[in-house]
Amino acid sequence: MSKFRSNGKREMPELNTSSLPDLIFSVLFFFMMVTSMRDVELRVQFTTPSGTEIEKLERKSLVSHIYIGPPTKKERLALGSGTRIQLNDVLYADPSGVRDFVRSERESMYEHDKPFMKMSLKIDTKTQMGIVTDVKQELRKAAALNIVYSATKDKQSY
Repeated sequence: MSKFRSNGKREMPELNTSSLPDLIFSVLFFFMMVTSMRDVELRVQFTTPSGTEIEKLERKSLVSHIYIGPPTKKERLALGSGTRIQLNDVLYADPSGVRDFVRSERESMYEHDKPFMKMSLKIDTKTQMGIVTDVKQELRKAAALNIVYSATKDKQSY
């Protein structure tokens, strides 16, 4: 006679699900902390220019956007139809707020990411270059030297 008997009538034990809600809430909390919701309401109209030599940005979390163009129809009633500069949700007629914007964006970053900060200029195709040059001069004074121009890929192949 054998010491060990194999009885095929054993049932599978039930799965213990008592810690499942804790696990689900910890994963949910993790994703809430890691994900950043960054919505900026566009108050400036712009038609992005097209280009042939376009590169995709790798780390979009290091990019801050400056929008330059005419105000939207809703904003035009209060501000007029001149070219405006949008920094986050604030409209400016001149580039006076660019330095404060760069400083606040830099302070919101981790210390090791600060040297890699990039400023993306999203400019309407009909905007005069004088305003763009003024913004670039303010960025230079604020030591934000990595400037990226946003464009769409040109549909024509050269």
